[in-house]
Amino acid sequence: MLYQVHLTDLIPAHNFYKLLDQSIDFRFLYKATAKYYGGEGQESIDPVVFFKICLVGYLNNINSDRKLIEYCSNCLDVRLFIRYDIDETLPWHSTISRTRQLYGEDVFLSLFKAVLKLCVSKGMIRGKRQAVDSVFIKANASMDSLVEKEVMEDASAFVSELEENSEFKTTSTRKKLVEQHHEWKKEAYRSQPNPNFNIDKVDEHGNLIRPRFVSNHTHYSPTDSDARVSVKPGKARQLNYFGQIAVDDAHHVITGACSDFADKRDSQCIEKIVELTEGNLQENDMELEELLADGGYSSGEALAYLHKKNIDAYIPNFGQYKPVREGFIFNKELNQYECTKDGSHKAILLFKGERTDSKGYTKLTYRSSESHCKECPLREQCCGKTTKYKKIDNSIHKEHYDRMHEKLTQNPHYAKKMVRVRSKTVEPVIGTLVNFTNMKRVNTRGIKQANKHVLMAALTYNLKKYMKGISKNYKFYYKSFLVIFF
Repeated sequence: MLYQVHLTDLIPAHNFYKLLDQSIDFRFLYKATAKYYGGEGQESIDPVVFFKICLVGYLNNINSDRKLIEYCSNCLDVRLFIRYDIDETLPWHSTISRTRQLYGEDVFLSLFKAVLKLCVSKGMIRGKRQAVDSVFIKANASMDSLVEKEVMEDASAFVSELEENSEFKTTSTRKKLVEQHHEWKKEAYRSQPNPNFNIDKVDEHGNLIRPRFVSNHTHYSPTDSDARVSVKPGKARQLNYFGQIAVDDAHHVITGACSDFADKRDSQCIEKIVELTEGNLQENDMELEELLADGGYSSGEALAYLHKKNIDAYIPNFGQYKPVREGFIFNKELNQYECTKDGSHKAILLFKGERTDSKGYTKLTYRSSESHCKECPLREQCCGKTTKYKKIDNSIHKEHYDRMHEKLTQNPHYAKKMVRVRSKTVEPVIGTLVNFTNMKRVNTRGIKQANKHVLMAALTYNLKKYMKGISKNYKFYYKSFLVIFF
C-alpha cells in the first residue's frame, strides 16, 4: 500500500519548532561560514542544518552527539525543523563533532547576537543594569589523567623543549615555586594514615576526593591541557572551565557569555565579560550603566577598571578590607598615619614606600620609629610581644575600595536592594543553564570549544525566553479567534 504523507500536515501549527523556524531566519549563517567551505570535494553538512541540530540538543539537554542524532531521527517536528524528510538519513554524529571544531568562535557569537537582537526588538532588554556571576563547567577530562609537571634545571633545556613543541614543561623561573609546593606536599602527606594517591573517600555524588596537594602548579591533564583543577568547599576537586554570564535585570535575558580558565578568580575575569557585554549592548544602541556582582569580583584592579569605564558598580569589598584603622587616623596631606589611642605616645607612622608580599599583592607600607613605640605602655597589645614598632599596610588600590565602601554605606537600603536584584536576576539563570540547557559539562576539549559551548547554551536560553513571549501572543490570538468564531 502507498501513502502520501507530508510532515507539514502532521505537525500542528502551534508546535514549538514550527514557530521557532518562523521566528528566526538562519540564512545569515551561510555568509558567516562561507570561508570554511571550498568549491571542490564532497558536499559537507549544511551550516543551517548543523546549528539547528545543535539547538535541538541544547533545548532538550542532550550532551552526546550520538544521542542527539538518534533523538532528531525519531522526532517528526525536528525533522521538519531541519528540513529532512521521513525517508532521509540524518548526518553522522561524527560530522556534528568535526563541524563544531571547524567553525570559529565568531560564527557562534554571530548567532548569539542574532538571537539577542530578536530579544531587543521585543523590548525584553533594558541595558541599564547587568548582573554578573560565574559557574564551573566540568571539562571532558578525568582527574585520573593528571600528570605531574617536570621541573627543568636551566633555560637551555626549556629552549630544547620548546623546539619539541612541548607546552607542559616548567621554566626555571618557576622551579622555586614548584619545589616549595612539593616540600609542603611532603609535609602534609606525612601525617596521612594511608599515603597513596588513590584515597578511598568520596563526596555525596560519589566523586573521588583527591589529596589536597593536587594543584595546577604541579599537575596538568594531557587529555585537555586547557582544563584546570578547581574546587568548591565540600566538593571534590575536578577539571573544570569557568563560565561567565551577564544578565539584564529587565526580563533576565543573557547579554554576555564566555568561558575562561578555571584557575582564575572572578575578579580576573570581569574585564573580559564586561567588554563582551558592553559590545553586545552598543550594537543595539544601549549603554551599560550599572553592574551588579558578588564579593568574588572585588579586587583593586577590577574596581579601578570599572571606575575608568565610568560604570556604576555594586560589588561588596572582600573580607580583608578595613575601612578604618582602630586607634589611628590618616593624614592625607602629609600621607601618614597618626596614633590617637589614649595613654599612648602618639606615634607617627611615616610612608615607607611600596612592597610586594608573599602572595604577590603590592601594598603601601606605613611604619613608626622604635623610639616612639619602644616604651609605649600599649606596645604589646598594639605591636606584639617582640615587635617594637607599628606597621600598617594598605592596598595600592585603597581609594577604589574606599569609594565602594562609601557607596554601599551611604545608602544601605539601596545597596541591599541591589544585592537582592543581583541574586534573583543571575542566579536562577545560571541554575537553568546548568540543569536544563546542557551547560553542566563540556563534551569537547579546549578553551575555544568551551567558549562555543557556553555561547550555544546562552543563546538557547535567550531563544526559549523569546519563544515564550511569542507563544503567549499566539495563544492570546488563538483564544480570541475561538471566542469570535463561536
